[in-house]
Amino acid sequence: MGFFEDAFKGDTMKSFAIGLGAVVIGPALIGALASVVKPLTKAAIKGALVLTAKAKVAMAEFGEVTEDIVAEAKAELEESQGDMEV
Repeated sequence: MGFFEDAFKGDTMKSFAIGLGAVVIGPALIGALASVVKPLTKAAIKGALVLTAKAKVAMAEFGEVTEDIVAEAKAELEESQGDMEV
C-alpha cells in the first residue's frame, strides 16, 4: 500500500514510468501465466473426464451385481415359499 501512495505523491515521471512498466510487463506476464495455466487446466479437465467415465462403468457394474443379487433373492424366496406350500 505504501508503494502506491509513495508513487503517486512523488514526481510525475516516476508515476509515468511505473504505469508504463505495468502496461508493458502486464500483457507479457499474463501471456506467460496463460501458457502455464492452460495446460494445467486441460490436464485437470482430462482427468475429470476419465474419472467420470470410470465412475459410469463402476455404477453400471454395481447395477448389474445388484440386479443379480435381487434375482437370486427372489428365486430363493419363491423356492422356500414353494416348499412351505407342499
